[in-house]
Amino acid sequence: MQLGGTQIMYRNGVSHLTANDDFAGVSKIVEWMSFVPDKRNNPVPISPSVDSWDRDVAYMPPQKQPYDVRWMIGGKDDEDGFQPGLFDKDSFVETLGGWARTVVVGRARLGGIPMGVIAVEVRSVENITPADPANPDSIEQVSNEAGGVWYPNSAFKTAQAINDFNFGEQLPLMILANWRGFSGGQRDMYNEVLKYGSYIVDALVKFEQPVFIYIPPFGELRGGSWVVVDPTINPTAMEMYADVEARGGVLEPEGIIGIKYRKDKQLETMARLDPIYADLKRQITNTSLSKEEIDSVKKKMTVREQQLLPVYAQISLQFADLHDRAGRMKAKGVIREILEWKNARRFFYWRVRRRLNEEYILRRIAAATTAAGIHHKATTSATSPQARARHLQQLEAWCNIPNFDKSDREVAIWYEENRKLVTDKVEALKADAITAEMRDLIRVGTTASKDPADSSAWKGVREMLRVMPVEEREKMLKYLKQV
Repeated sequence: MQLGGTQIMYRNGVSHLTANDDFAGVSKIVEWMSFVPDKRNNPVPISPSVDSWDRDVAYMPPQKQPYDVRWMIGGKDDEDGFQPGLFDKDSFVETLGGWARTVVVGRARLGGIPMGVIAVEVRSVENITPADPANPDSIEQVSNEAGGVWYPNSAFKTAQAINDFNFGEQLPLMILANWRGFSGGQRDMYNEVLKYGSYIVDALVKFEQPVFIYIPPFGELRGGSWVVVDPTINPTAMEMYADVEARGGVLEPEGIIGIKYRKDKQLETMARLDPIYADLKRQITNTSLSKEEIDSVKKKMTVREQQLLPVYAQISLQFADLHDRAGRMKAKGVIREILEWKNARRFFYWRVRRRLNEEYILRRIAAATTAAGIHHKATTSATSPQARARHLQQLEAWCNIPNFDKSDREVAIWYEENRKLVTDKVEALKADAITAEMRDLIRVGTTASKDPADSSAWKGVREMLRVMPVEEREKMLKYLKQV
């Protein structure tokens, strides 16, 4: 038990879940499998949900107070009754709960749609390193880890969970981002916090399912934590959103003021805006004043500065904070939309539903257009960002829905109601791709030969006709004579 019991394997991240007996273990395995597609590259299993998508998110996290982030995910029971969270009631299954507890990972359903979830613990937690019974000199070590900060273990846990959702389970991912950065202490730097942070970037770059990064109410995304979840590292899959009460930026307002708007600049602003301080500053430049008069003016300036500097500091903090709000993030193009927490469930339900249908169709289109791709260049070009943009334009033309980019509900319903039409159009694209590939092959083979009739391309056509059944060959020859 000291080497491989749950108090070891569950707390060091080796075991995802624990169970008291075999039946409970099998039940947890079956529950986990219910989130995963039955076959690789198949759509995710959407189950009927008793929790309607069309409802408000009732639980509101408090401002600047500790709370359990699981309440945001699954809701909270209190004396007033149940306050539902973002995801379906009782659908959240946490994994790796005993290890690196400053990050919460698991799986939940949004209107019956399974998703991977990564959230941030805002409370401080204790990390206990047990003593080694074989070493009488070793003692148990207890360290406190602050909430909202990535440590080496929690960064590794985040990267591992992202890889699980991507390669193993092919689930869409929701990240409730509320990090102030990475822990920069000497011990954590020695414990490779930067390397584990880079693992998060590696995992997100390779992510092939939709990723939704949402800065929740009163949450903030700062410094290096913004770097590793920025959508530009994988714009095909990742989208970022911010709540109207969220904040985001490299530095906090106090840090910005300490660098960009120090005391000397505040005094310059004071001299520009305050007539009393401006008059005192003009007086001190008067060369006709005596030393006593100059000292008196300086004292008055000092008194005035002490009166006004606290006010100017508050104003400057407010001004710097305006640059960190959702409106500024949207104006700079670093987030896709500004959301309101109580309506976030409605928005994400249709956005996830639309993206899942869309990605499935785009993969079919890419497969159809590369089905005849004999050359490696043709295969890779069909999956490039340019090809994806071209395929999205085709989907927009097929749908013919106004405001295609933002009409998530209408587009999702169209995809689901016109599956046969989409299948027929994809098959037509595949036929066109095969036709173009055959045309190019014959043209290349013909131009490479001195005698076009004796080219390798036409030899291949002749061999194909030779092995065909007689009836099919006659039909083919008749078809070719129609040219």
